Amino acid sequence: MKIVIINYGAGNIQSIKFAVQRLGHEAVLSHDAEEIMAADKVIFPGVGEASSAMKMLRETGLDTVIPNLKQPVLGICLGMQLMCHSSEEGNTKGLSIFDVDVHRFTNEVKVPQIGWNQIAELKSDLFTGIKENEFIYLVHSFYAPICSETIATTNYGLKYSTALQKDNFYGTQFHPEKSSKAGTQILKNFLNL
Repeated sequence: MKIVIINYGAGNIQSIKFAVQRLGHEAVLSHDAEEIMAADKVIFPGVGEASSAMKMLRETGLDTVIPNLKQPVLGICLGMQLMCHSSEEGNTKGLSIFDVDVHRFTNEVKVPQIGWNQIAELKSDLFTGIKENEFIYLVHSFYAPICSETIATTNYGLKYSTALQKDNFYGTQFHPEKSSKAGTQILKNFLNL
């Protein structure tokens, strides 16, 4: 199985690569369109700021490659947010894979949300073997509201989408590579899709 982690300057690629290795697979870091299109599974990571990340995707042409991928694609954190229509972070137009806009948490909660929280209302093969209210690890200031593509929710001042799915595209706001046994199982489920 060929697994490609899209390498566009996002911060968490090495920890994802190590998590995939722990599952017995090798992952290639690449920004080459042909290599990404030829992969069996694609992981679209993200730690950083939305507008500068989208600028890097546009400069490499990946903004047109990613939405047209046919294999399973997993967007993580900012990767998931960039798969949405837009983000309030830097007033950024996204890839419009998911039919939702990303908003900033209000100042009624501590921003960013950093640490462990629970996922609920699990609705996808991505969560095979995961219990309702399992704890996962999050670091983010922006969120995707509940929408028709929501496959898991989390509460932090309000209920929001902590995972999304549309066709072959999956997104997790949380970091599976930092979410202990639950995160390992979710990554394993993605690789088994």
